Amino acid sequence: MKQQDAQAAAAQAPVRKKGRALRSRLTLITTPAILVLFFLVWKAYVVWSGVSPFVLPAPEKVLAALGQDLTNPVTFSHLLTTLHEIIVGFALAVVIGMLVALILYKIPVMEQVLNPFIVALQVVPKVALIPLFVVWFGFGSTSKVIVAAVLAFFPIFMNTLLGFKSIAIGHREVMETSNGTNLQSFMKLELPSALPYTLAGMEMGIVFATIGAVVGEFLGGNAGLGYLTISRLNSFQIEGLFSAIVLLTALGFVLYSIVVMIKRLAIPWHDSVRVRQI
Repeated sequence: MKQQDAQAAAAQAPVRKKGRALRSRLTLITTPAILVLFFLVWKAYVVWSGVSPFVLPAPEKVLAALGQDLTNPVTFSHLLTTLHEIIVGFALAVVIGMLVALILYKIPVMEQVLNPFIVALQVVPKVALIPLFVVWFGFGSTSKVIVAAVLAFFPIFMNTLLGFKSIAIGHREVMETSNGTNLQSFMKLELPSALPYTLAGMEMGIVFATIGAVVGEFLGGNAGLGYLTISRLNSFQIEGLFSAIVLLTALGFVLYSIVVMIKRLAIPWHDSVRVRQI
């Protein structure tokens, strides 16, 4: 029976490889085509509707402003500020989220006691706290890092805790019968079981961290791409405003892609990764 399964898998391998190659070529064709179509529709609307350039500038003007930003050291300084806030806030959320989830998993009574407070903190609109963080920590990067960490904390924490709780009873019994130590149980069972959930939370967390840092710069910043966006809006530099939005989008996309890559490298054995590769 195992030999037949192995033969069937070997027979399907070329088909799967061909399918992956076909999807890759299709992506290389469709993605640029959709972008070109988007810009054509954008240009056609600007020309035919007569919309004011203060509402929607022509795409070539936005691209020209983007080219200027990419060669402007000041823009890169703002980008690095935002990147620093996102990465530090996200790292804090990962460390604290995993640690708190592990503590509550190991001490169920603590989870029962703290659960109402956790729910209350989760439903609080975090954006409403940003002015308070600015008052407490100032207009510098510290308040933006804290906002990014707070927004990214809950998806990482909740997913990690769910991962710890989702360990199969059979696997736990095998570990107990093998007389494994607490460290062995954590490294070989609990952490590998929770890791897919944690990485799924990190995918959401990096998005929330980006939103937190940028919104923090909107409301109380003196540097960063969010601050640059508001500054250009106030000075009616609409092409530059669109350029800053493009840079923010690209930054968020790159950071999210890095987290997805980390997930694929960390858990290549998990179904969530294997299904994408079939």
